[in-house]
Amino acid sequence: MSTKTAFDKARAEGRAALVGYLPAGFPDVDGGIEAIRTMVSAGVDVVEIGLPYSDPVMDGPTIQAAAQQALDGGVRIADVMRTVEAVAATGVPTVVMTYWGPVEAYGVERFATDLSSAGGCGLITPDITPDFAPDWIAAADARDLDKVFLVAPSSTDERIAMTTANCRGFVYATAVMGVTGAREATSDLAGPLVARTKATTDLPVGVGLGVSNGDQAAEVARFADGVIVGSAFVRALQDVGTDRAAGLKRLAALTEDLAEGVRRG
Repeated sequence: MSTKTAFDKARAEGRAALVGYLPAGFPDVDGGIEAIRTMVSAGVDVVEIGLPYSDPVMDGPTIQAAAQQALDGGVRIADVMRTVEAVAATGVPTVVMTYWGPVEAYGVERFATDLSSAGGCGLITPDITPDFAPDWIAAADARDLDKVFLVAPSSTDERIAMTTANCRGFVYATAVMGVTGAREATSDLAGPLVARTKATTDLPVGVGLGVSNGDQAAEVARFADGVIVGSAFVRALQDVGTDRAAGLKRLAALTEDLAEGVRRG
């Protein structure tokens, strides 16, 4: 199954899809699985599972702290795959978001095989572009895995066209220059970037720009096919410390608010 299935279903319902991110192993492996299942039950259409990495150059402090907690807890790629398997079993398209280093170290073919075996749909690769990813493209194509590359406001029209031509599933438009993180206001760069991207492809375009509530989700859903939320979900768990029940309750409430927002948009 491709993530495009979820985007097509959302479009048929006249709304944007809600894409939710949480790193594997946060707050621990089983707790992370429970948290993501809570998000799915409350309305997330596509799940992004982060692969914790020691040098997350594009992540803001919220996600960095969560990834570090997972690493300190001993999370390995096997735990990421176990998380993928548990989440994919819910029937929701599940992708891994990862920096390229861990995939290369693990072995591209091996990673693609294990991801496919776990029921994962594909990879979002923020720090590698298609022209530097021939091994991944070949491995993904051999297994029908989604290849989700990023476009940014700084991308030229030529780079956008090259990127979208190599995507499968959806295109990730990162409309904030700089690191990830929830923001008070959504970016005015997002709309034009989505328009430029859609001029090159029929694939859905998901936007990540620090959305943290339903009103912001509704705003982005007016021009994007998908609203991608990460830091706000992570923070919902971080803010309650070790109180797991309170964290899950906050996570469910936030997801419901965001899911209502993408329907309003």
